[in-house]
Amino acid sequence: MKTISSVVEHYIKKKPFLQSALAQGIINLTSLSRIVKPEIESELGKDIRNGAIVMALKRLSDDLEFRATHKILKVLKNIGEITVRSSLSDYTFLASDKILVHQAKLLEEINENQDVFYTSSRGVNEINIVISSIMDETVQRLFKDEKCTQKADNLSSITVKLPAENVSVPGIYYFIFQRLAWEGIVLYEVISTTNEFTILVNDEQVDIAFKTIKDLKTL
Repeated sequence: MKTISSVVEHYIKKKPFLQSALAQGIINLTSLSRIVKPEIESELGKDIRNGAIVMALKRLSDDLEFRATHKILKVLKNIGEITVRSSLSDYTFLASDKILVHQAKLLEEINENQDVFYTSSRGVNEINIVISSIMDETVQRLFKDEKCTQKADNLSSITVKLPAENVSVPGIYYFIFQRLAWEGIVLYEVISTTNEFTILVNDEQVDIAFKTIKDLKTL
């Protein structure tokens, strides 16, 4: 049997941004109840008082399930080193039979310059390379026979070291990327290892992106 509480909970769960705003107490519950009332009434097939919806929303906002949980906050407070690198280029190539050979040659040249930033990831049909812009000519020379579908310049990376327990706490990445989305940060790439993740952003947005991530430690 459907209840007001269950229908309201289902409605809020379908809207992650609204769910987070509700958890943080930054939404007027009375105003929200008036907005959601038509859909709640339609789902239940009867008229509902605003007060009943407000009470259901209040219970949800008090529920730890709808808050940034203690475990998530603990992980975020223990965020380690945050490293920023600028002057990066982002290449996307179609996967081919020889592209790994070209990557191996690129790695040989990178090993001669330890100051160069390099990371690569492979999907089903594409290979992505993020590298210091000073290596652009080298990349273009070694991959001249490969199909480059996209190249972006003037990018910066932010690498974040997470505590080891991040792998056992659900919602960490959602919480971080949600904050970045709220600030209008466009992510060109997201690269992760077990205890680190790197985001690639436009040079113009790197300062606000860095501040957004750094401020997570003070929540």
